Amino acid sequence: MAALDYVSCCTGFLIFGVPLLIVLSGFIKVVYDYQKGLVLTLGKFSGIRNSGLQFIIPLVQQMSIVDLRIQTIDIPKQEVLSKDNVSAFINAVVYFKIVNPEAAIFNVQDYRTAVYQHSQTAIRDVVGSRTLDQLLTDRKEIADSVSATVEKDAKEWGVDISGIKIQDIGLPDTMKRAMARQAQAEREKRASIIISDGENMAAEKLAKAAKILSESPGALHLRTLQMISSVAADKTNVMNFILPIEGVQVSEKGEIKSEEKPKKGKQG
Repeated sequence: MAALDYVSCCTGFLIFGVPLLIVLSGFIKVVYDYQKGLVLTLGKFSGIRNSGLQFIIPLVQQMSIVDLRIQTIDIPKQEVLSKDNVSAFINAVVYFKIVNPEAAIFNVQDYRTAVYQHSQTAIRDVVGSRTLDQLLTDRKEIADSVSATVEKDAKEWGVDISGIKIQDIGLPDTMKRAMARQAQAEREKRASIIISDGENMAAEKLAKAAKILSESPGALHLRTLQMISSVAADKTNVMNFILPIEGVQVSEKGEIKSEEKPKKGKQG
């Protein structure tokens, strides 16, 4: 008997309980804290429902749920022609949120598609008015300009554009190679300038040193001995002198003295 009663209860629940739950689900809607519910009664807007358990009349009322959180739309990589006729591949991300649920439902059919298409067009227009150098250096300014362009029309849709970020700017391989050659030439130019400046400074120092050495008769001997001492520190070095060091003397007049030879003639 107990088994028969259990089976009969389950059968009764399936017959009467399940349809009742289905009917009640049409009357009850749950709205979360980050959502707003817009109710249409016989096709006419009748109010906005806040978060919580909401009751509507099936077949008479309809509720559209609007998410108020920040949403993102990925703009896939697209080819854009810059002002100086250079192709670039740009992808971006759009951050937006609904601030007016009524306008988002009634002023535009699909606000996500509208924001996506408008952002894509704005990127083409803004990038088309910039040169390649501006595109590579002023990325933030370009993103702000695109965001301002989209936000003008998005306000009518109840959408607030939080920001548009340029993720990546791609260039053709030929342009990358040309830019690499340009960067290499620029670095070689800087290296040549640095080397020239170094040689100029070294020449000035050598000129000053030569002037000081020429003003002191014994300075040249000291400099020679210093050089010999530094060379002799390495035992693998071999030094060859054409003349003995004692035979080379600098006079005050800058002439080289040699040993006096005896005069030829008759001795007294």
